[in-house]
Amino acid sequence: MKKPLIGVTGDDTKLPLAWWFIRWALHRCGATAYRLTPQRCVIPEQLDGIIISGGDDIDQRLYLPDAPDTAPINRERDRFEMMALELSLQKDLPILGICRGAQLFNIVLGGSLHPDLQTQRRITSNKRMLIPRKTLNVDTGTTLHTILGSEHCKINSLHHQAINRLGDGLKVAGRDLDNIVQAVEAPNHRCHIGVQWHPEYLPFQHGQLRLFKHLVASATHD
Repeated sequence: MKKPLIGVTGDDTKLPLAWWFIRWALHRCGATAYRLTPQRCVIPEQLDGIIISGGDDIDQRLYLPDAPDTAPINRERDRFEMMALELSLQKDLPILGICRGAQLFNIVLGGSLHPDLQTQRRITSNKRMLIPRKTLNVDTGTTLHTILGSEHCKINSLHHQAINRLGDGLKVAGRDLDNIVQAVEAPNHRCHIGVQWHPEYLPFQHGQLRLFKHLVASATHD
């Protein structure tokens, strides 16, 4: 049985830290990672699944037409990843969205975002951190609950935007202590999941690695 080929989108940076961590996680789970960026935009026909990774904020005008210009944004990457998501949906591929990837997945499905979470926070900090300090409350009965194996866990946080109105076919799978959406999933698909945190930077947490294992298992073909 061949290893599943998983596309991993990202920016054209010379130091692709997220790509390195995600590639390692996929290798540990028995898959081959294929890097995709706006300059490496040819998507292989044999792709078995896709990860839309984190990065710069999404252009607010994709969901708020009258929004002002904000920075930093990367419209070229927005356009490329939206195309990659639409193609993946057409081909019914397993999808894992990470941070901005979860947000963009939601937008492609017709949802919207909170452009800035500072006004939404009452209990949790708006400070960005790689270490897992924030509490995730997982909804029971969800695929995410099955994957993580717990109703609560600690997660990291590198974002100041988050999902507001849900995209078509998605439901909330987890929230933080301020009730901000931290995870979504499509109940009718084997693997359409978006998480607001960065599981690739938590390789020591077995539950986080199982997110990648679930994607790989969903993408495996005999």
